[in-house]
This record gives sequence, structure tokens and C-alpha cells, in this order.
Amino acid sequence: MALKGLWDRIRGREPAPAPTPEQPGHPPQLYPPGNAVPEQAPVLPVPPAPPAAGTTPDFEARLPVVPEPPAMPETPPPPATDDDAALREALARSVPETPPAPEPPPPPATEPGPEPQEAAKGGWFARLKAGLSRSTARLTDAITTVFRKRRLDEEALEELEETLIAADLGVAAARRIVEGFRKTRFGKEVTDEEVKAALAEAIAEILAPVAQPLVIDRGHVPHVVLMVGVNGTGKTTTIAKLGQQYRDQGLKVMFAAGDTFRAAAVEQLQIWGERTGCAVVAPAKQGADAAGLAHDALARARAEGVDVLLVDTAGRLHNKSALMEELRKIIRVMRKTEPSAPHSVLLTLDATTGQNAIQQVRIFKEMVEVSGLAVTKLDGSAKGGVVVALAQEIGLPVHMVGVGEKAADLRPFTARDFARGLVGLG
Repeated sequence: MALKGLWDRIRGREPAPAPTPEQPGHPPQLYPPGNAVPEQAPVLPVPPAPPAAGTTPDFEARLPVVPEPPAMPETPPPPATDDDAALREALARSVPETPPAPEPPPPPATEPGPEPQEAAKGGWFARLKAGLSRSTARLTDAITTVFRKRRLDEEALEELEETLIAADLGVAAARRIVEGFRKTRFGKEVTDEEVKAALAEAIAEILAPVAQPLVIDRGHVPHVVLMVGVNGTGKTTTIAKLGQQYRDQGLKVMFAAGDTFRAAAVEQLQIWGERTGCAVVAPAKQGADAAGLAHDALARARAEGVDVLLVDTAGRLHNKSALMEELRKIIRVMRKTEPSAPHSVLLTLDATTGQNAIQQVRIFKEMVEVSGLAVTKLDGSAKGGVVVALAQEIGLPVHMVGVGEKAADLRPFTARDFARGLVGLG
């Protein structure tokens, strides 16, 4: 419309209108007569006015305002595919994880720590208690169920006796303990914790007479220890642990690999001999005469001034008379060199055998005059109560118990620690 009005004014048809305010500062665009008027005239840029003298151009005011682009609508991510998962997994493997920051050191203790002997004792008791955990659970779970602030009447005593027998303490030991409860606590209201404490005292009383360490007689050079037991009770491993302990005490130790029927036993004992620094007398061939090997080992030990000679023997079932007779032969042959040998006959018992261990002890004691017991594998058994049954019915000294594979896991037997560990007390 503006261009048409301009053309009409040029042709003299109507007066020119006043400048429109839409384009202030723009001069009127004139077109000569006869020229065609374009449909849309180009808009020429207007140069900025020069700044007044002594002033600073305001560049920011003249910058064009660029409108922000409209926000794009959010599109949900495409569903993950197997290729995406594989890519993420590959990236995770290629980018090393940042190592966690080291924890700050604990603050120094304000109280003095325990003496080394006390710490060692506490560590051993912790291992003993952990090793007896299966036996403890079997015993204490039943006690907790029976005694919860309950009066100790005849019915409760009967249930307690059944619990003790089921825990492999044996009939004789169970009756002795229950009779003690009947005399001291009958008719009283007791809790399960009180029953556990009283039970630990009663068990310790049974075990106290048999808790005797294995003493090495320095008057005999060497002191001969003959290891006997059925197959798989841990004779060879027990010899190795004892050898390590005696070496730590400054004694000179020798091993005799008398299990000549099992090549692995000879090799195992030779490896332990190298580790512990103990000399090993091994057979020249598999199946050699065990009695002759024991004789040679004793003669060599006497010549070399050995303090302790530990003689391994082949595992044999206690109900096989021919195999038991071979043990008698070993003893007869050694006594030709040393009439008092062997000075200790140590029967190793696997705690997992339970009440069968009692029959083993009776037969071995009759055949080869067993002088003491070593109870092994308590850490893998729920039948640790058999030690109480052995103490009550057999009465042989229990020299040591084992709750692990390390040499430190074989320790002298102590009645109070074993009793409290068996019932789960600290």
C-alpha cells in the first residue's frame, strides 16, 4: 500500500502522506517515473550514527537480540538392545576402576594390650570354640529349647539326659551329670544360661583327671613315641605337627616313616621333615618290613643323640587281628635295642567317628598298651562330646586335641577350655 501511494503521488493524483512511524530515520524511497515498482523493495541497512565526541560507543546496545531456539521436546531413549549391552560391557572392561581410598589407620589403643602368652591363649581358645561349633550347636540348641525359665523337675532332667546322650557324651557321663543336677538344682527355676554354666562345670569335672600333657622324658635318648590308629585318623599329620613343636622347643627330632604300605605317607613325612628340619628314616621300597625300619630308626637316633623319635605306623582296623599283631611285632623288635621303648604309645582318634572311638580305644589299649590319646578333626565334627565319654568310660590321658591343619592348631588338652567351648561359653 505504501508503494502504491508513493506512485500515485508521483503521478500527481494525491498529496504525499506524512512519513510513517514504522521506519523512523529512513528516508523515503523514490522511484523515477516509468520504472516498474518491484513487488517488495529491499530493505537497506542503515549505518549507525557516529558517536558524539567524548563518548564511548555502546556496542552492547546495538548488538542484535538473537532469540533462543525453542526447546526440543524430550524423546524417550530407544530400548536397549543386545548390541548396546555388549557395548556397555566392553566399555566397562576397558575403563579401569578407580581403586578405593585406603582406610585411615585405627587410633592408637589407650590401654595396654594383653601379654603375648594371654593373647596366644585367647587365640587358641577362639580356634577351639570355633572348631567345636558343630558340637556346640547340637548340644545347646536342645538345652535352649528345654530350659527357658523352667523348673528343673523330673521331666526336665529326663530331657536333659536324652540331650547329653544324643550329643555323644555317653550314657555314663550323662547319668553322672544329671544326678549332680538333681542333688544341687532340683525343683529350682533355671534359665538356659544357668544350665549351660552348670553343665560346663560338670563336664570340666569329668575331664580334669584325663587332661595330661605329653611329657618328653629327657632321661631317655631318644624318647620314642609310637603313633597308632585306624586308617585316616591323622597319624602322619599329627607327627608332623609334634615335630614342628618340639623343634621350636629346641629338641632334636627324627621321623620314622613306618607306614611302609602307603607311598604317599612316606612322601608326606619326607616333605614335613624338610620343612621342619627333622631327619626322616624312610623304607628302601614300598611294602618293606615296618618292624625292621623301626629298629633301624631307633639305632640311628641313639647314635645321633636324637631327643624325640616319632614312629609312624600303617593305619589298621581295630577288628583285624593280623594287622594288630604287626604292631606287637614293632614293639618287640624295638625292645631288643631299647627295653623301655616305646616310651609313649599315642592313639589318634578321629572325632567324627563318635561312639565308635570308645571301641577303638579298648581294643588298641588291650593289644599295644596305649598310654594316651590325641583327638583330631574336632573342627569338622558334630561329635566332640565323645571326649567326655572317653574320659568317663576309659580314663586314658587325653594329651592333645586338634582343630585345624596348622601346627599351632594341635594343643595340649585343657579340661576347662574344652568344657566351656563345648557348651558355647566364653
